[in-house]
Amino acid sequence: MTPVASDPFTLWHPVASDHDVPHRHVHHGQLLGRELAIWRADDDFVNVWENRCLHRGVRLSIGSNDGTELRCQYHGWRYANRSAGCTYIPAHPADAPARTICNRTFSAVERYGLIWSGEDPVGEPPTIDVLESCAPFGLRNLPVNASVEMTVQYLQAHRFCPSGRLDAESVEMTVEMTVEWIDDYSVALTATAGGSSSGSASGSSSGSASGSASGSSSTAVFFVQPVDSGRSVIRGVLTETPPEGDQLAVLRHHAVGLNGLVAAIEAEAARLPAPEPIMPALQQVPIHLAELPEAPSGRIASLRVQVNRKWSTAEGVAAFELVPLQGVLPTFQPGAHIDVHLPNGLIRQYSITNGAGQSSCYRIGVKLEPDSTGGSVCLHETVREGDVLAISEPRNNFPLRRDSLRTILLAGGIGITPLLSMAQTLDRMDLGFELHLFVQSEDHIAFRDVVDGLGESVVPHVGLSPPETVGEIRRLVAEHPPHTHLYICGPGPMLEAARLEAAAAGWPDDAVHFEYFKNTTEIDDSSTFDVALARSALTLTVGAGQTILEVLREHGVSVPSSCEQGACGTCVATVLEGEPDHQDVYLNDSDHRAGDRMMTCVSRSKSDRLVLDL
Repeated sequence: MTPVASDPFTLWHPVASDHDVPHRHVHHGQLLGRELAIWRADDDFVNVWENRCLHRGVRLSIGSNDGTELRCQYHGWRYANRSAGCTYIPAHPADAPARTICNRTFSAVERYGLIWSGEDPVGEPPTIDVLESCAPFGLRNLPVNASVEMTVQYLQAHRFCPSGRLDAESVEMTVEMTVEWIDDYSVALTATAGGSSSGSASGSSSGSASGSASGSSSTAVFFVQPVDSGRSVIRGVLTETPPEGDQLAVLRHHAVGLNGLVAAIEAEAARLPAPEPIMPALQQVPIHLAELPEAPSGRIASLRVQVNRKWSTAEGVAAFELVPLQGVLPTFQPGAHIDVHLPNGLIRQYSITNGAGQSSCYRIGVKLEPDSTGGSVCLHETVREGDVLAISEPRNNFPLRRDSLRTILLAGGIGITPLLSMAQTLDRMDLGFELHLFVQSEDHIAFRDVVDGLGESVVPHVGLSPPETVGEIRRLVAEHPPHTHLYICGPGPMLEAARLEAAAAGWPDDAVHFEYFKNTTEIDDSSTFDVALARSALTLTVGAGQTILEVLREHGVSVPSSCEQGACGTCVATVLEGEPDHQDVYLNDSDHRAGDRMMTCVSRSKSDRLVLDL
């Protein structure tokens, strides 16, 4: 047997049976006073979480499991498989939730037909020798209004018949019980039927019987789950699976015996003073995190991932599946990207193509650019399966709203990558959408297997000339139905054309969302101006050839950034005074006219002085 510690908070305990956690279900569990939401995702990962939504504390066990995310029934907050990070807040549909909004998770291991977890378990779940080389058969679980100590004590005196001789007592056969104490939370009992088999034995067969019918035996291991100081759950497992025709009778036999045992335990417990309940410590999430998502500072490669798979997904496009070296990957939302720090020293941004909640890996697509400055060439020609890469945590400045009646996605070539994540999420949630793919040929459709799985919602536009592409986009955005949003990602000329056509058709700026591959604007950095930082009490001079971002960092002011070319929106700053000289492609025309935000990596000042909220 595996030795165990005495502190229950450092032990592994069974919290559910396999049959308690079928797909698309949420099981309400409890351990050591803490309520748990236990659910199996479509990738068979079993999640054990704190059973409360971080918003208002509503139980997640009454929420819905869509296979990749768990949705709270109260205000619709959604949490991702594996990481338990919040992926969507309906009250803030245009914002990506901060990564710090993350539920508490607990380790989970499946063993002997049970789900094992713990507050802070050490090592691995217990190894039970008699269950290691058999096909365990789970019995009915029974809650007990009594302590673990009392329940285990009574279990040691429990009696049952071997699975092959359920009639043993009726024919006056003797049933001998052997008790093997395992630890403070479990006991193994072996029932052996002895004596003559004369009379009217049923002759029922069983895979758990050994020797002759008169000497058949069965072993059951009973684990006791400490729900609270005065409540437990008995979880029994037979060491052998009875033949299919005998299973119902075996289950009934043990259920009847255990029901009698529970009644006796609870009768004695009722005569004793009620113990003080265990009060679990709950982690509080500061409310401002739900209102003001924050990004990490600088171009930090805080994660190490391995290239688990590399393959050609389209003409000139390589796909990479990145898995964590340890633990789970941080939560992401549709439209998110990561910074990939390449072996040649370059940093490049790539969108995550997974649907929401598909969090066992990150999948990215990289197009080999003919005028590559070293980024795509390195990934195509140098990086191989098994290599380890440094990446940033996901950032999302292109978030998907999930409150639209309909969503139109326009993808040009490799611009499909962020929109593919959005399309999979909308498809799983059964929200109306169209994904229009503009490609040179069928061979240029990336991630074809995923695209084909989206069915008729995908419309390919193959081999169109630039004027034909503009004409088709004009037709697609000719009207703006209420509560419809438009998302565009692709080459600069296509993106500019789509924005112009949408504006001409009357689409409001807040209904048109876009992401550029890069900023093709010719940057004028010849001006010199002062930047006053309202919160830092600093006034800095930005000289010709310098960026605001560079000057801020030189003086110890940390500002998050990613692409550093005015395309991703990560380094945005609020302008309190002055007139920005916008040179980015992230903000839309209304944002530029408002002048209350700017990109510190490329934009400058038309006035002698800017005051920023930094």
